[in-house]
Amino acid sequence: MAETSTGAERSRLPRALAPLARTQYRLLAMGLVLATFADGIWTVGVVWQVIALGGGPGALSAITTLAAIGMVVSTLFGGVLADRMSQRTILIALEVVKLVAIGGVGLLGVTGNLGVGALAVVGLIGGITTGIYYPAYSALVPRVVPPAELLAVNGFEGTLRPVIFQAVGPALAGGLIAMSAPPAAIVGSAVASALSAVFYVRMRPVVVERVTDDRHPVRRTIAEIAEGFGYMWRTPWLLATLLFALILVMMTAGPLEVLVPFAIKDRAGGDAGSHAMVLAAFGVGGALGSLYMASRPMPRRYLTIMFVVWGLSGLPLIAFAFADHVAMFVVAAFVMGITFDAPMVLWGTLLQRRVPPAMLGRVSSLDFFVSVAFMPVSMAVAAPVAGAVGLTTTFLLAAAIPVPIAVIAYAAARLAHDEIAHPLRDTGATSHEEVATGSDDEVGQLRDQR
Repeated sequence: MAETSTGAERSRLPRALAPLARTQYRLLAMGLVLATFADGIWTVGVVWQVIALGGGPGALSAITTLAAIGMVVSTLFGGVLADRMSQRTILIALEVVKLVAIGGVGLLGVTGNLGVGALAVVGLIGGITTGIYYPAYSALVPRVVPPAELLAVNGFEGTLRPVIFQAVGPALAGGLIAMSAPPAAIVGSAVASALSAVFYVRMRPVVVERVTDDRHPVRRTIAEIAEGFGYMWRTPWLLATLLFALILVMMTAGPLEVLVPFAIKDRAGGDAGSHAMVLAAFGVGGALGSLYMASRPMPRRYLTIMFVVWGLSGLPLIAFAFADHVAMFVVAAFVMGITFDAPMVLWGTLLQRRVPPAMLGRVSSLDFFVSVAFMPVSMAVAAPVAGAVGLTTTFLLAAAIPVPIAVIAYAAARLAHDEIAHPLRDTGATSHEEVATGSDDEVGQLRDQR
C-alpha cells in the first residue's frame, strides 16, 4: 500500500519533480540545496571581505587560484573514494570541515582579527572539499534514483543549482553585507554547511561495494585513477567534450571570477549589491535554460546541441568588454547563464547512462578535474593579462577563442556519427521505466546489481 501511494504521488508531480517523492532523494536534494547555498554566500562574501581589507584583484586572484588548485589536486582522489566507500559519509564529513573552516574565519572577521592569509587558507580548504564533493554526490544519485528519472533529476538540479548559487546565496550575502559587514555573510555560509550535514545524516546508509584488498593502498589508488584516464582516452565523445571544457574554463573562469567584480566597481560604479545582481542574473539564466532542456525529451542530436550551445557560450563576454552600466552586465550574465547551464542537463544524463556504474565516481571526478584543471592558471593570469592588454581585449579574447575549438573537437571525434550510433531518447516502456515506481530499497538493489 505504501509503495502504491508513493507511485501515485510521483504520478501527480511534474516530471522534473517526480524524484522528490522518494525520501532518500528528497533528503539528498535538501543537503545539496544548503551546500550550494553555503557556497553562493561565500562567493560574494569573500570578494567584499578582500575589498574591506584593502585587497585588490591580485589578492582575490590568489585566493581563487588556491581554491582552484585545491579542487584540481583533490578531485581524482575524490573519485576513487566515491567508488570505494559510502558517498553519504563523504558528504557529511565535507560539510563538517566547511563548517569549522568557514566558521572560523567568520569569527575572526567579527572580532577584527581576520587577514587575507586566513581567507586564502580557507579558500584552499574549500577547493579541496569541492573537488571531493562532486564525484561523491554524482555517484550517489544513481543509487537512490532509477535510470528513468535521471533526466528529471539533472533538470531539477540544473535549475536549482544556479538559482541557489548565483541568485539566492549571493542575494543573502549582499543583504547581510549591506546590513552589517562581510563577516556576517561568511558566518551565514558556515551555518548553511551545518544544516546541509544534518540532512545527509538523516539519509539511510546506502550499501556500496567496498575495497577489501588494501595491502598496497597507494599503488591501488594510482591504478584506479589510471583506469579512469584509460577509459576517458578510449571514449571519443568523453575525451572530446572534456578537452573542450578545459579550454572553455581556461578562457572564461578568470575573467568571470576575478575581473567582473572590479569591472562592475570601476566602470559602472557598482557595489556588493550590483555584483550580487549580476551573479543572480547568471543563475536565473542557468535555471531557465536547464528547465527548458529538462522539459523536452532527450534530443536525437544530443552531442551536436551540447557543442553548439557550449561553443557559443563565451560570446556574452563581448558585452562585458564594453559594459559601463550594471544593467548591461546583468543582461549579458543572464544570456551566459543559459548557454553555460542548459547543456549540463544533457551532459549529466549522458554520463549516467553511458558510463558503467562501477566507473561513475572516477569518470565524474575526471569530468570535474578536466573542467577545472586550467582554472588556477586562468585565475592566476587574468589580472596580469588585463593589466597588460586591458579589460576590453581580455574579455574579447575569452569570448572568441572557444568557438573554433568547439568546431575542431566536434569534427575530430566524429560526434555526429557517435550520437546516431548511440541514441539516448526513450521510445517506449523499458525495464528502467518500470523500476521508476518501485520503492527506494528496490532502486538501491537494482543499482547494486548493476
